[in-house]
Amino acid sequence: VCLSFLISKVFNSPLFLQEDARDLDAYTLAKSYFDLKEYDRAAYFLRGCKSQKAYFLYMYSRYLSGEKKKDDETVDSLGPLEKGQVKNEALRELRVELSKKHKAQELDGFGLYLYGVVLRKLDLSKEAIDVFVEATHVLPLHWGAWLELCNLITDKEMLKFLSLPDTWMKEFFLAHIYTELQLIEEALQKYQSLIDAGFSKSTYIISQIAVAYHNIRDIDKALSIFNELRKQDPYRIENMDTFSNLLYVRSMKPELSYLAHNLCEIDKYRVETCCVIGNYYSLRSQHEKAALYFQRALKLNPRYLGAWTLMGHEYMEMKNTSAAIQAYRHAIEVNKRDYRAWYGLGQTYEILKMPFYCLYYYRRAHQLRPNDSRMLVALGECYEKLNQLVEAKKCYWRAYAVGDVEKMALVKLAKLHEQLNESEQAAQCYIKYIQDIYSCGEIVEHLEVSTAFRYLAQYYFKCKLWDEASACAQKCCSFNDTREEGKALLRQILQLRNQGETSSTEIATPFFLPASLSANSTPTRRVSPLNLSSVTP
Repeated sequence: VCLSFLISKVFNSPLFLQEDARDLDAYTLAKSYFDLKEYDRAAYFLRGCKSQKAYFLYMYSRYLSGEKKKDDETVDSLGPLEKGQVKNEALRELRVELSKKHKAQELDGFGLYLYGVVLRKLDLSKEAIDVFVEATHVLPLHWGAWLELCNLITDKEMLKFLSLPDTWMKEFFLAHIYTELQLIEEALQKYQSLIDAGFSKSTYIISQIAVAYHNIRDIDKALSIFNELRKQDPYRIENMDTFSNLLYVRSMKPELSYLAHNLCEIDKYRVETCCVIGNYYSLRSQHEKAALYFQRALKLNPRYLGAWTLMGHEYMEMKNTSAAIQAYRHAIEVNKRDYRAWYGLGQTYEILKMPFYCLYYYRRAHQLRPNDSRMLVALGECYEKLNQLVEAKKCYWRAYAVGDVEKMALVKLAKLHEQLNESEQAAQCYIKYIQDIYSCGEIVEHLEVSTAFRYLAQYYFKCKLWDEASACAQKCCSFNDTREEGKALLRQILQLRNQGETSSTEIATPFFLPASLSANSTPTRRVSPLNLSSVTP
């Protein structure tokens, strides 16, 4: 009774054509095989069907059959060179057939979408973009076409030349592409306008806003939104792997453990669930188990970007550099805009002591994240190894200017000035470093702080600024690695003072402080002494 009711509903549908009626039996049978992932079998029973729906399922089955065979061959192949040579053999045939249909204007929105996917897979990006734009005009509500188009847009300039349909779906697309291109302010504005337009209860928009804050490393804000999202939609699995990344960064073991158990109860065979469990084991330093769960995720979906990147990280932890390189390359193949994969490749080649290679990959990561200090510090280290010290200085300075996440740019810049015998600049960098560290109220590694105090004590001693040298030397005594040097310097200062040596009031070489480092914009001829009363290690 239910089946007859369903068929009657389909036949009475205004979109149901005579061709659909003729192909209904073959289509229903093929759809059953398609759902069982028997793609060749589905395609076989759809040969000769004329309706648009049946034709799309026929071509899509052939495409997925080729993808499945490619994935099977990739698993069976021996090494990275073989993996790179594995192709979907069906793509060229599909392109020829779909091209004929396209020229005859016989493709509907779904057919155009598939044609675009085939062109993208064959690296015909320009043609693929044109076809996806056409698909959005024919079928504006098909989100898959918008997402594929998003993967082909490399910068904001490209968007200006696209003739997109004037529909509300375009606003969702623009918000998504702005997030992908790291244009977070524009993305958040778009999502806010969509909320104001009536999508205030959309959990998709809430999750995308959380992802946007995750991308700019506003971890507290992102965690807060994800926690609110979990209250609104407790059985949601989408984006929970991103949530787990945030919990991992903050080392929140109990929360990550709870999330992993909760998602296991909902659906343990989802890609996101496997990634969350992998992150949990990684946080517990069980890297073999973590890699195993990321591999499980990739068996469920070989094109899942996050799993490839995270698996690369785990192989790095296990010192398996060749496997890490392979994982990161797969991530880039899935999405060339994944800065983490480019950065991971840079780190891997740095371990292999191949600075020219890691310079290339760090540059690519920096292009994708121009305001991320970690990329700039990595670039600076590369230039330093290649003895391109001017470029290295520029990178460290830029890293500090954009907001140094790891508080290491000034130290590295100071050490570089030390190498170049630019003592005033080195001293100024160390002063600013100490001020930044203690103004944040952070618990810091004492090694670099002690290094800064030691250098400043020696610098002020050479400049005959006994009070400042004495204050810095006393701070050196608070650290194990500089205690003896601090005591020795204090004895020397005391001895010189007893001999009647007076403190200098002017530094011999004039030093001009960069405007962005100075409290005011006026140049100074003297390195201002530290206010050490508030500095306690």
